[in-house]
Amino acid sequence: MDNTPIVQRKASFYIARISGLILLLVLSGVFFYSGYSKIYSDNAFDNFQWTFLDLGISSITIAGIIARMMIGLEFLLGLFLLCHIFLKQFTYKAVIAILAIFIIYLLVVILKQGNSGNCGCFGDKLAMKPLTAIWKNLAMIAVTILLMYIYPVKPYKHQEYVSLFLGLVAFSAPFVINPVYMGTKPEAYAKPIDLDLLYKYTPAPAIDLRQGKHIIAFMSLTCPHCKKAAYLLQIIHHEHPEIPIFMVLDGSENFRKQFFDETHAENVPYLLYRHLEEFEQLAGPSVPSIYWVNNSQIEYKSKYAYYQLDPKYMQEWLRKK
Repeated sequence: MDNTPIVQRKASFYIARISGLILLLVLSGVFFYSGYSKIYSDNAFDNFQWTFLDLGISSITIAGIIARMMIGLEFLLGLFLLCHIFLKQFTYKAVIAILAIFIIYLLVVILKQGNSGNCGCFGDKLAMKPLTAIWKNLAMIAVTILLMYIYPVKPYKHQEYVSLFLGLVAFSAPFVINPVYMGTKPEAYAKPIDLDLLYKYTPAPAIDLRQGKHIIAFMSLTCPHCKKAAYLLQIIHHEHPEIPIFMVLDGSENFRKQFFDETHAENVPYLLYRHLEEFEQLAGPSVPSIYWVNNSQIEYKSKYAYYQLDPKYMQEWLRKK
């Protein structure tokens, strides 16, 4: 028999419920902010969807759909927490499961790339290193476990219909906010390119880019769009080493380390080419310029740079005679 005075028991009950509600709202807010920060702009979303290419997805379009579904899941959990949908029966368990998956992914990132760069948990709104994100997710798991004990709200009537409506809202929102871009096919572009210019000076490329098929990217070490393209190219190079990718980089040696720290592209074959006049002759008026070259003849170009770097089309092009 509980001998605790009734007033004290009531006070403990209300303190637990009020504390639980505050923690629940914070947890819900984190999921909403995490989803929004990944989808609110093309720049933020690109970094997130490319993680699925890094996990082995071979199509940018498919990776984009999966990324939007994952963001939809974050919105859904945020809504379920906010609306108290099957908290103890489903939502708390789902929160712990998804956070555990995120932790495993972040551990893989640390093993592959080290504890550097932005993990993308909050897009580009709040930069966070992978190890910091792991601690954040562990704290969220601890809060969720605490909520299971201090805030076990019972299901209310017609909750299944509410959950269906919230699910439709959550999973459709990312596709409405940031529609799927279908123009990932490169643009046909028949034009010769004088690659002899790359072999005019020392050092020169270690491979002969003048023979056979190559994806050649002309980029600047200080160009933000070039860095995004290089980041995507290193993912493609890692997952599809059979695709011949080569980067020709313009810029001072002083910017080389920063460029590779941000792009992790140091394993992609490249040449730091310091001859500006010839570089502009090869690259054209703007960078990044990414050409699909067959025996010194440009057959395609990635018109919108990294949007048209789809491994599926690259492999189809390489198979063509």
